[in-house]
Amino acid sequence: MSASPRVVIMGAGIVGTNLADELSTRGWTNITVVEQGPLELAGGSTSHAPGLVFQTNPSKTMTEFASYTVDKLLSLTADGVSCFNQVGGLELATTEARLEDLKRKLGYATSWGIEGRIIDADECEKYYPLLNPGALADGRRVLGGLLVPSDGLASAARAVQLLISKTRAAGVTYQGSTAVTGIEQAGGKVTGVQTADGVIPADIVVSCAGFWGREVGKMVGLKVPLLPLAHQYVKTTPLDALRGVNELPNGAGKPILRYQDRDLYFREHGDRIGIGSYAHKPMPVDMNTLPKVGAEDMSDHNMPSRLDFTLEDFAPSWEDCQDLLPALHGTRIEDGFNGIFSFTPDGGPLMGEAPDLDGFFVAEAVWVTHSAGVAKAMAELLIEGQSRTDLHGCELTRFEEVQTSDAYVSETSQQNFVEIYDVLHPLQPRESPRDLRVSPFNVRQKELGAFFLESAGWERPHWFEANRSLLSELPVEWQAPERDEWSAMFSSPISAAEAWKTRTAVGLYDMTPLKRLSVVGPGAEALLQRLSTGNIAKKPGAVTYCLLLADDGGIRSDVTVARLAEEEFQLGVNSNVDFDYLRVEARQQSLADSSQWVHVSDITGSTCCIGLWGPLAREVMGKVSTDDLTNDGLKYFRTKEISVGGIPVTAMRLSYVGELGWELYTTAEYGLKLWDLLFEAGREHGIIAAGRGAFNSMRLEKGYRLWGTDMTSQHQPYESGLGFSVAKDKTGFVGAEALVARKEQPAARALRCLTVDDGTSLVLGKEPVFVGGSAAGYVTSAAYGYTVRKPIAYAWLPASVSVGDPVEIEYFGRRVAATVTAEPLFDPGMERLRG
Repeated sequence: MSASPRVVIMGAGIVGTNLADELSTRGWTNITVVEQGPLELAGGSTSHAPGLVFQTNPSKTMTEFASYTVDKLLSLTADGVSCFNQVGGLELATTEARLEDLKRKLGYATSWGIEGRIIDADECEKYYPLLNPGALADGRRVLGGLLVPSDGLASAARAVQLLISKTRAAGVTYQGSTAVTGIEQAGGKVTGVQTADGVIPADIVVSCAGFWGREVGKMVGLKVPLLPLAHQYVKTTPLDALRGVNELPNGAGKPILRYQDRDLYFREHGDRIGIGSYAHKPMPVDMNTLPKVGAEDMSDHNMPSRLDFTLEDFAPSWEDCQDLLPALHGTRIEDGFNGIFSFTPDGGPLMGEAPDLDGFFVAEAVWVTHSAGVAKAMAELLIEGQSRTDLHGCELTRFEEVQTSDAYVSETSQQNFVEIYDVLHPLQPRESPRDLRVSPFNVRQKELGAFFLESAGWERPHWFEANRSLLSELPVEWQAPERDEWSAMFSSPISAAEAWKTRTAVGLYDMTPLKRLSVVGPGAEALLQRLSTGNIAKKPGAVTYCLLLADDGGIRSDVTVARLAEEEFQLGVNSNVDFDYLRVEARQQSLADSSQWVHVSDITGSTCCIGLWGPLAREVMGKVSTDDLTNDGLKYFRTKEISVGGIPVTAMRLSYVGELGWELYTTAEYGLKLWDLLFEAGREHGIIAAGRGAFNSMRLEKGYRLWGTDMTSQHQPYESGLGFSVAKDKTGFVGAEALVARKEQPAARALRCLTVDDGTSLVLGKEPVFVGGSAAGYVTSAAYGYTVRKPIAYAWLPASVSVGDPVEIEYFGRRVAATVTAEPLFDPGMERLRG
């Protein structure tokens, strides 16, 4: 591609104009921005956005986006005034549960480099004197708050105008009042954008259309899983307490305020208060009934994204507002509207390239809070081929097919709206829809009293109530300490019994939700050799754990590659993102050389998998299979076809819990029979069904990494403790050159194993880690190690922190002493795995 390809950006809101700026700043100037509304007031979500920017988020990526947005808007000035008013952000707690949650949120802020502190009720009143200092209507009162001084107010509409002016001077072309009618394409690539005025030629098209993004996606047959929802916002009449305090009409001096216990937020508009509410019922918007507003009629009060206000939905919240801010009793609602913006099934933005149309990108479901950060990441993606910020939680292709259906998107997006300010546990599953994807073993799991959590639509057992009776037999040394209330949620002491039986007898694990791909064709080996760090050119029967890297050497995923035949491989991957990446690369390879064609298919739903692990696993298999499963018959990290009670099974000598055993794969129609055969054969050996609670504990005891949690594209193999997965002397794979350069540089950080000194205090992940009294890193994975009898945490820390060094983990504001420990904690000699 030329140094400056032809780029068309659809949408001149806060995302589209920021993207034009990020691209032009990097030297790409052949850019056209097309906007269906007038450029002065486009009429999308940006035009009515209240502009509150609270940066702290459980997601490191989203926090980075917000922080960059703050910095950029501060630097965007005219007449000496920036586009960001850094008044600070104050989140209130009126319940003990909320106050504890704010301590947890402060932990996120500290982990991601945002300064903040918990303040008491008196200090909350000092920062926001309008607060009710006494008891609220139901007896609650303000208990404290989280203060983040760098939060504040974005002047989104003003920023758009300044960005348009800046980028025009750099050569960017803008076409306002120009509706896009179609996307031209040829040979699987975009070639142009159709408008009423003709076709704009393009090598790259980026949809920054906001809540219109789903309709744009339909033009190219792309599902864009977002739901336009209306959200209520009002402005009051002037308050006596604010007369002459702030500049009119939108000046503000007090922190932006969140009252999440009543789903409300507040900001100043001069002498008025602006109030946003999530307390009302979800209001999905039918795009077919959206008002048509001509350019000549567009105004602050008349635009497509601003729907009529429904007072009856806001009335209960108005009482809550007057309760919290008594000064509002002398005011009324002067202006209100139901403003449209976008929600997605998991609340994240949608970013990336369409897998089946080269050159067509989306940056949708992006709020003002994250706008400039998303634009920066998109510019890096377009120019450099990847973002310097990890995007795995934002990828357009992260959803499974069932999760892109209209019904799923609608239900889950509305639920996200309802829960947006709720105190949610990291493991908290959605209540609906459920039972979308179940393994063939589901009926047996329910009979055994499985407690299910949900991921990617799959029902995944975390423990089995049938094993509760084992607690009376559990040796004292295997009994875990009592958990605090938060870490005890979605957990059970039964997991200790399941870990005990797996380590001492044998456990049956449902591994079906692990995404599986089939890669076949004469070019299969070449494809996998080029994309992975492992040596795939081995004889059939070999299994290889390896990484997929980005061009800069960052880890885009980890995969297990089993060679079943000369031209047939089975891969265990992490998500749908991996599937789309591999199939796009396969398609491009096949087009480049037809003799090296390769086909990638998702076989997850048509197959199933049981993990049979434990020191007695061979005894169980010996009763149902005559195949040789000794060390000589099937070595560690090898695979072969076997028969289990007449059922054809692909057995792989792998274990993610650190015990002898196999992953046993068969097609879905045999799954239930396979489960029953193994369970019956294992009865005399004490077999149990075991869940993810025990699995995760034993995974950490063995030091096995979880991609997306322990390492992401921001990390390279050597600092992640995965250097062994890079084949010695292998060259020519994606990221190889960058990896060599990185290896030669001294490491700045490392993923370390920590054990908690008191042997009882548990953490859950994302907590800040302090070294020498200063925040220096953050926890990735954590669990109680039932075998090693102590809590375990993995954390990113400076490379200078060594084994034996003391650290502290901050958990709900309390410092927990821990020690950097050599890994793995369990079976470092691999005797049990290879036994």
